[in-house]
Amino acid sequence: MSQLRNIALTVHELEEGEFYWVLLEATDYAMEEALPYLPLDSASDPQATYANALVAGLAAIRRMYGKDGPRD
Repeated sequence: MSQLRNIALTVHELEEGEFYWVLLEATDYAMEEALPYLPLDSASDPQATYANALVAGLAAIRRMYGKDGPRD
């Protein structure tokens, strides 16, 4: 089986009460005491709550990568 990619999900509140999910992927860039991530995908429309944005981000991961997760 191929290697699992390192994908992170976070939520940003760009305006008060407007929450957007953001997917990030770890890179191989060398940094001391840090694991750098680059943006992979993000919501185009805001959610009303942090929890809703988190769930929507997880749903985006499932749509993009299916039941086996993000693999190379």
